[in-house]
Amino acid sequence: MSKHAVLAWSIVVALGGFLFGFDTAVISGAEKSIQKFWNLTVFEHGLTISIALIGTVIGSLIGSKPSDQFGRKNTLYFVALAYLLSSLGTALAQDWYVFLVFRLLGGLGVGISSVTAPIYISEIAPADKRGRLVGLFQFNVVLGILISYLSNYLIGTEGEHAWRWMLGVQAFPSLLFLTLIYFIPESPRWLILKKGAEDAALKILRIINPANCDQELISIRNSVHVSIDNKSRDNLFSVQYRKPVMLAMIFAFFNQVSGINAIIYYAPRIFEMAGLGAHSSLLSTVGIGLINFAFTLIAINFIDQVGRRKLMLIGSFGLIVSLFLVGYTFYTENFNGFAVPVYMMIFIAFFAFSQGAVIWVFISEIFPNQVRAKGQTLGSSTHWVMAALIAFGFPYFSETLGGATTFFFFAGMMVLQLIFVWRWMPETKGRSLEQIEDNIILH
Repeated sequence: MSKHAVLAWSIVVALGGFLFGFDTAVISGAEKSIQKFWNLTVFEHGLTISIALIGTVIGSLIGSKPSDQFGRKNTLYFVALAYLLSSLGTALAQDWYVFLVFRLLGGLGVGISSVTAPIYISEIAPADKRGRLVGLFQFNVVLGILISYLSNYLIGTEGEHAWRWMLGVQAFPSLLFLTLIYFIPESPRWLILKKGAEDAALKILRIINPANCDQELISIRNSVHVSIDNKSRDNLFSVQYRKPVMLAMIFAFFNQVSGINAIIYYAPRIFEMAGLGAHSSLLSTVGIGLINFAFTLIAINFIDQVGRRKLMLIGSFGLIVSLFLVGYTFYTENFNGFAVPVYMMIFIAFFAFSQGAVIWVFISEIFPNQVRAKGQTLGSSTHWVMAALIAFGFPYFSETLGGATTFFFFAGMMVLQLIFVWRWMPETKGRSLEQIEDNIILH
């Protein structure tokens, strides 16, 4: 009963990840048609593509506020509504400025979702299943990316209004998400720490972990008082939180300087740079989506067995090699048909197996209960600020510096990531959130 209930709740919340991935990637198939439809300048086109990322950064920066004040569940209602209105608004917009407003709203949904959904799942999940259950969020992100690529390919680029259908189909899963949130409970940890509603929390804990629910209630209650004075307890940047703050920011930084979002946003253009035709480029993005999906599925089945750190070590080696191969191919200009798409698919496989699967799990685990929403906001906003910078700067750097230098830079960053994981990343598998807090904060 408890096992199926927690899984069902996690799947519902992970739908926010599906919409996150769909909203992020769907624009790649529509961006050229949108540019043509409104006859946009280079600057206007860049703003049109990046406006959702700007919204995502804002959403990730403010995500902890509603999550702490109104609860995880109520915040997810807003996220679902933002996705629904964004999909309908962008599909029906007749004015470019109206289009921008609704894309910005979708970005806000993505940003707040990246804070709230992983927190919620981490707070309801049993310790031995937490990696897999929080990993469902990332699994749904890549599923959303895959479905958006496939949807774009099936809709195609023919017809004046094809791009409107590409953006509008998101309304269907958005409405489903909005409906299903009604059936999930509030996070028991939020009920205890923010509302003092221990009786309501205990009912939920009894479903999650019937054998040890009373002990878990005591552990959560006591975590508020663990050697932290009341004045600094809620201050994320107080001295006692410096280690999880450092870990979250560095982890999120490396996630984006791998070049993942440049590839997600600009995959068709990168493939065209490597000599593929427009149709082959669009089809190759579907291949990237399939690889991303498959290896994320593999990773979430391993993350609670082998641990977060080992996945990161394996993945870092693969990222270094694949990125150097892409850079070397651009350097020699020996594209040899599908060499670049193959190397990029290898890159996607290792990214999905490591950083892609681990980031939202790891950041949602390493902060104490009382500052978890703020810590998730810090990690998520760092991730999205870097994503915006990479996505905005990639076209310029790839044209001025060339594909070789750009991908060699990404490879060099992954060498630094490998050193970080090897020297400083702690393992968190199999421990309760309170045990992780004790290990990171007090030791």
